[in-house]
Amino acid sequence: MHSPVRATIVVAFALAALACAAPARADEHVTSGGLDRTYHVYVPVRHAASPPLVVVLHGGFGTGAGAEAAYRWDALADREGFVMLYPDGLQRAWNAGDCCGQPLARGVDDVAFIETAIRATARTYATNPDRLYVTGISNGGMMTYRLACESALPIAAIAPVAATVAVPCEHPQHVSVLHVHGLADRNVPIGGGPGNGFVHVTYRPVASAIAVFRAADDCAAPVTTTAGPVTTARSACRDGKVVELITIAGAGHQWPGAVAPPARAAAILRLDPPSTALDATESIWAFFNEKRP
Repeated sequence: MHSPVRATIVVAFALAALACAAPARADEHVTSGGLDRTYHVYVPVRHAASPPLVVVLHGGFGTGAGAEAAYRWDALADREGFVMLYPDGLQRAWNAGDCCGQPLARGVDDVAFIETAIRATARTYATNPDRLYVTGISNGGMMTYRLACESALPIAAIAPVAATVAVPCEHPQHVSVLHVHGLADRNVPIGGGPGNGFVHVTYRPVASAIAVFRAADDCAAPVTTTAGPVTTARSACRDGKVVELITIAGAGHQWPGAVAPPARAAAILRLDPPSTALDATESIWAFFNEKRP
């Protein structure tokens, strides 16, 4: 029979092993532009010695924690072994150029903040500098484009969802792009023009955003395929880059395949239900995973 002392030691080792096997979660603060800014990092138990880093930028009225819960990136990180970074916009918005909220009104430098969060995360978790990927929805998708237009950090690929370019983007990075958009999106209409959301912005057509990066990447004419409501226009580009547009018939302003928002929040914020025609998180990671050194 085991002694009580030995049993206690065994239990202690077991609990320690379980603790070591838990994913790392860190809520971080950083000062940027004189402001206290926050971000959240998720590190799976099993990951490569130099893992990819995926940055997810929430939409307007959102938070990093909300995006983490809704879009299921952590489960994919557990499976594939990459690190997740979820920055928080100031007062739930980003200064993406023409949009949105207090960050735009106050001229907040969100490019600098996100770069700071990326650099800190990369140092702490030794992520692969050649495998930095950024995605985001709506205002966060516009911020994703702004990073590809203005950031000094080398980004391997971006994936804006339900967004468009909101800055002049005169010197875009040579970066692969996957853009996902619902054809029934009335908040950020795919053809451009005024949206029906809470901000009064006249948006640029998504085609103009795609054209910027097809020109920057020296792309061939797109090859278009359709499977049910999902249409993909994919352009092969110089140096192995790809610029791809996925559109979904009947889909509104949402992240396809996301967890549906609570009914009350959906009613107050006039949120469209997530399309079930595409799992955007899986599709975006598959695209990112193509863009490896």
